[in-house]
Amino acid sequence: MLKNNLQIAAIQFDIKWESKHKNREIIEKYLDKTSETDIILLPEMFTTGFTMQAEKFSENMNDETVNWMKSWAKRLNSAIGGSIIISEASKIYNRFVFVTPEEEIFFYDKRYTFTLANENKYYTKGSNLGIFEYKGWKICTRICYDLRFPVWSRNKYNYDLLIYVANWPKKRIQAWDSLLKARAIENMCYCVGVNRVGIDGNNKSYPGHTTFFNYLGDKIASCEEKNPNVIDYKFDKEEMISTRKELKFLDDIVDFKFQ
Repeated sequence: MLKNNLQIAAIQFDIKWESKHKNREIIEKYLDKTSETDIILLPEMFTTGFTMQAEKFSENMNDETVNWMKSWAKRLNSAIGGSIIISEASKIYNRFVFVTPEEEIFFYDKRYTFTLANENKYYTKGSNLGIFEYKGWKICTRICYDLRFPVWSRNKYNYDLLIYVANWPKKRIQAWDSLLKARAIENMCYCVGVNRVGIDGNNKSYPGHTTFFNYLGDKIASCEEKNPNVIDYKFDKEEMISTRKELKFLDDIVDFKFQ
């Protein structure tokens, strides 16, 4: 079903370190209270936190967490998306998984693994575009460190919504705020950033700042406090398209290659 208005909810919570069962229980408490919505978004590695114990905590696409997502998507009649650790063909990925109520699955493997934390040593770099259509909206999905590389997210594909899920630490949160806004402006699309709160097993602190921006870089919804919370917003596609037609900035995108 094509929709001009798309309702999105994002759950910002304190991910319990390397505890899949506890994290799913925490999320379920939020899901039980979530109002009717089209999409529910969760942070990066929402079942474990940003762990480098990739092999120990990896699952396959038919395992417990994806099946859990299917069950809740069907129960709530809402698509659910977030990143988890997935093992496939002897490789392990930090994978954004998007499950619809009809059990259709889309996914994106993080392209820019975070070398500062040695993520590149434990997770395979992804290569798929991470762009799909849902309810008439073209959606582009990205994960955390991808946010620092604008060329990879350049809107050459006329997508409507750009999603970043993350474990973005307090020390660099100003970059998160600024880069999300920049991605919205340069791509003339709605941009959603979903971050976690709390302190992880490596003693890294996360301040939230889950935020939604419109196609002009205006902040339209946010949860900047350090506490767990849920934010939601109804996005208007017609309004965005009208602005694109007026300003035509995307018409001037040119493809280029680094030498």
